[in-house]
Amino acid sequence: MQKTKKSVAKRFKLTSKGKLVRRTPGFRHLLASKGTKQKRRATKDKLVPAGHAAPLIRCLPFGL
Repeated sequence: MQKTKKSVAKRFKLTSKGKLVRRTPGFRHLLASKGTKQKRRATKDKLVPAGHAAPLIRCLPFGL
């Protein structure tokens, strides 16, 4: 039986078209020293490039 890699499931989500989405790192603490532009851009999710996404999608056999 294939099992879902829980570490991948917690960090990535699949879109309806099968692409992987990740959160922007560095947005949990020390926010006072970061600029408004950097903080605004960090709120948006990022797509994982196709080359990096292929092995991660194999870790999510049932999607999420």
